[in-house]
Amino acid sequence: MKEQSKIPSTKVQRAARFVRTGAKVGGNYVKHYTKKVFNPEIGTEELHEDNARDIYESLSELKGSALKVAQMMSMDKNVLPTAYQEKFAMAQYSAPPLSYPLVVKTFRKYFGKAPEQIYESFTKSAVNAASIGQVHKATLEGKELAIKIQYPGVASSVKSDLKLVKPFAMRLVNLNETELDHYMEEVEMKLLEETDYELEVRRSIEISEACADIPNLRFPKYYPELSSERVITMDWLEGKPLREFLKKEHSQEIRDQIGQALWDFYDFQIHQLMQVHADPHPGNFMLKEDGTLGVIDFGCVKVIPQDFYDAYFGLLKKEVYTDDDHLMEKFKTLQFIYDDDTEEDKLYFSKTIRDLIFLLGRPFHHKEFDFADESYFKEIFEMGEMLSEAKKFRTSKKARGARDGLYINRTYFGLYNLLHDLGAKVKTESYDSSSVNK
Repeated sequence: MKEQSKIPSTKVQRAARFVRTGAKVGGNYVKHYTKKVFNPEIGTEELHEDNARDIYESLSELKGSALKVAQMMSMDKNVLPTAYQEKFAMAQYSAPPLSYPLVVKTFRKYFGKAPEQIYESFTKSAVNAASIGQVHKATLEGKELAIKIQYPGVASSVKSDLKLVKPFAMRLVNLNETELDHYMEEVEMKLLEETDYELEVRRSIEISEACADIPNLRFPKYYPELSSERVITMDWLEGKPLREFLKKEHSQEIRDQIGQALWDFYDFQIHQLMQVHADPHPGNFMLKEDGTLGVIDFGCVKVIPQDFYDAYFGLLKKEVYTDDDHLMEKFKTLQFIYDDDTEEDKLYFSKTIRDLIFLLGRPFHHKEFDFADESYFKEIFEMGEMLSEAKKFRTSKKARGARDGLYINRTYFGLYNLLHDLGAKVKTESYDSSSVNK
């Protein structure tokens, strides 16, 4: 893979790159509509492929927040056309890496030494490159280590990058500006946290130790003394990323075992720790042939406020749907409904959101759920299509849904997709002491 020797770092350089990409995308639309004049039946597949390629190439050069947003969007199969999903998913594991001299520069800045002066061996080429950083393999005192190095300038460009990516996001995910502005503050805060590698090490140690007794899970050991603001040293976890693992046939027993480990891992974090690994994409899980699941990358962790937790997870209990007044109070707490909404809007949004939550909560209403059920995911897709086209959502002057829900929803969408890819059947008994399965 071709390496980059530099990253556009100033606001002007990065903005100029976005402008050039916008011009390319505009040209793709001109080309598409010109062809459509001569062939009205032509589809949008080629347009999507051209735009996905041009946008991804630009974002992968910029790296950082812009590329991370693309990665986030690729996780939800309902959000983007297939061409964008496939291209943007590359941000999870195969973005163009930085050249070795830039890696050395980072080490000298934070450790005062080159990598070879710290580790016994260190790969000069990255073994993995994603949106915010890249990974090298090293050895020290007989241990194989993974060294995660953040790209230069990522932390300082978060705010300006989000402003630049906003027009692309609005067009691609069909959100109105009110909704996007409502959630951008949460996205910005989480992205800034992801650039704080010292925070990531502390959270990695805390959550992995708390989850150590969950069956069939593995976690790397982290080394704070060999880590810094922009470098993390941890044990190398053997295994294949989930998507690569699934290219080979595996027994249903192994698939169910992996699925159960995933479910238990997320359920325990949410209900016992009140914080959760909120980046469940396939590249963050390393599988061994025996079905044990290695978990990496605690950069994106969502801490769950108690009032949000009580309202959100209360909606997963079937009995809440028999008490309209109680349900309406929860909808208001979660900012689905507002006191000054018209009666027409209250009726529309409460019914639509009730249907949506009841659908997404279905796995919690059974003691065991089969995520291989294609009809269930077809229902989710159709509901997502309906909501994306719904005029009331698109023209609403208020965002529908609390900011705290953004990363919790993302976590569950990601988890459901992983379990669907596995075709796993899992026991959904919850660590929640009040048991949402009742």
